[in-house]
Order: sequence, then structure tokens, then C-alpha cells
Amino acid sequence: MAIITIVGAGMMGSALAFPARENGHEVRLVGTPLDREIIEACIRTNRHPKFTKDFPAGLHFFQIESLCEALQNADLVIGGVSSFGVDWFGEVVLPQIGEQTPVLTVTKGLLDTEEGGLLCYPDVWDAKMKAQGRHMNLNAIGGPCTSYELVAHDQTEVAFCGRDIHTLRKLKELMQTDYYHISLSTDVMGIESAVALKNGYALGIALTIGVNQKQFGMESELHFNSQAAVFGQAVKEMHGLFSHLGVCSIENMTVGFGDLYVTVYGGRTRLIGVLLGRGLSIEAAKKELNGVTLESLVVAERVARAVRKCAAKGTMKEADFPLLMHVDDILTKNKAVQLPWEDFTFEVSK
Repeated sequence: MAIITIVGAGMMGSALAFPARENGHEVRLVGTPLDREIIEACIRTNRHPKFTKDFPAGLHFFQIESLCEALQNADLVIGGVSSFGVDWFGEVVLPQIGEQTPVLTVTKGLLDTEEGGLLCYPDVWDAKMKAQGRHMNLNAIGGPCTSYELVAHDQTEVAFCGRDIHTLRKLKELMQTDYYHISLSTDVMGIESAVALKNGYALGIALTIGVNQKQFGMESELHFNSQAAVFGQAVKEMHGLFSHLGVCSIENMTVGFGDLYVTVYGGRTRLIGVLLGRGLSIEAAKKELNGVTLESLVVAERVARAVRKCAAKGTMKEADFPLLMHVDDILTKNKAVQLPWEDFTFEVSK
């Protein structure tokens, strides 16, 4: 039996308590400063407020003030924060974790640099820790996995990525179940860029749902031609970005494509895309969602900004990414949704 401490009681961090505890490990779920009410509910009911199923018996719940206690003797620390908690996790949590203790994060996202580069969060954390003279064992989870379906034990395929394959194999042994299946990759940027890029592109695909509702009526049947067309363009553009980032493995790419599929079919990114497609401005759409965190907006803006910087230097072409550029125009310039269909067409002559 291992001791697994999960920091972040959001839906995904909490969902990972299920396979961890069902494998017989001691599981400690720690709330962030924003999770106080969630932890209080878990203590009272042994259930996350957003779930319809109780946690496996024997979980231990901690408020953030007890973080040090929850980390004591941990064999694995899982970071369950969203991309908006990246700085907090790096500044508050990582310094309290021993260098020999592996860290596994679910945080998805990319940061753009002044030069137009893109960085994944494990690399950002790694650089900060090394600047403090610390060498952490940082790993991450990517792939098509929604929290509520993981809790329901739907068959799920994800990938764990990190620098050391031996560590990854140990993490797989700790977490894999008969419904939670884990591939392994030492290409951290490959997996992390794949699962981050899908957010902005899923939003782009969801635009078509809102456009069709606006055109044919809210109660009209779903139209799939337009969704499929934009899905194909999204895959094409993601492949172009993978090539630019040096991601060559088709296995790593398919993790992102699978994640793209599941994100289009549910969740916050789909909602914001539908609202924008109906004709709402970005500010009105945000207001409609009443403060729901939207990582897809941040990712799309950062990646588009990086592409524009690279295009200015001549290392990329904006014309190769018409969907991304249009999504960015909607988000940052408040432009109306008018998908550039002809820019998605191509000619192949052998």
C-alpha cells in the first residue's frame, strides 16, 4: 500500500481518488484555499458536491492548513489544480514536497514566451525549482478523460508523461485499474501540448453548434457536417503545431485528438463555443456562464499569440492556422463568428 496525496479538490483531482483508493492505497485529498466548502462537504457526506457517487471508503480529507501533515511520508503527490492555480502550486506546494517524491499533475495548458515559444507547465515548474537548487520528479497526465465518467468507471485511456520511464512505470502500477488504462511517454511536451491545444480547437468546433442553433432554431436537430469539417481542420492545424514543436510520435498526437473529441461533446469549452456561435460577445458569454473557469480561452489566446510572433519572424505562417486565428479574433478583438470555410479547403496533386 502506498500513500497518495492529492492537492486540489476540483472534479478531476477528486476523481483520481477513485482508482487510487480502489487499488488499496491510503489517499489524502487536500483542498486548495478555494476548495474549503468542497472539503467540508466531503467530510460530511464522503461525496464531492459535483459527483453522484460516494468516494470509496477510507479517504482522508484535509483543508489547506493541514497540507504539511497530508504530505508527510507521501509516496506520490497528485496536483489537481486548474491552469489558474499553476503559480500557486509552484510557489506553495512544490517547495514542501521532497525531491525523491514523484509529482503527477492533471493541469493542462501552455505558456507563450516573448520570442513566440510555448512552454508546458512541468517545464515551467522544473525551471523554477532548479533556480532554487531543487530537482523535482515532475510528471503529468494527459488524454480524453472527463472526471464524472472516470468516477462512473467508464473505460478510460490516458497517458502519463515524464522524463524517467522507470518512474512512469511505477506510477502506472499505482494507478491503473480495470477501467483506467495508462500509456506512458517520456515526451513531456508531446503529451502536454496535445492535451492543451485541444482546448482552443474544441471551442472552434463548438462554434458550429451555436451557429446552427441560431440559423435553424434552438430545438433543431444537430447538424454534423459542419462540426466534422471544423474537426478535420482542427486536426490539421494541431498537426502543424505539433510539427513546429518537434512532436513526431503519432501516439502522442492521438492523445490530443482523442481529448479533442471528448471535449467537443461536453463541458465548459463546448458551452462557451455554443454561446459564441449563437452570436453572444465573449463578455456576454462569460457572464452567461457566471464565473466558470475557462482554460480554453487562455490556451487559444496564448497559442495564437505565439503563432503571430513566429509569423512575424518568418518561422510560421498565420495562413496555415485560419481556425485558430479566427477563434483568437473572436476572443481578443470581439469579432463576430464567421467561420472561414474556404480557407479550410485544399488541393492535393500527386
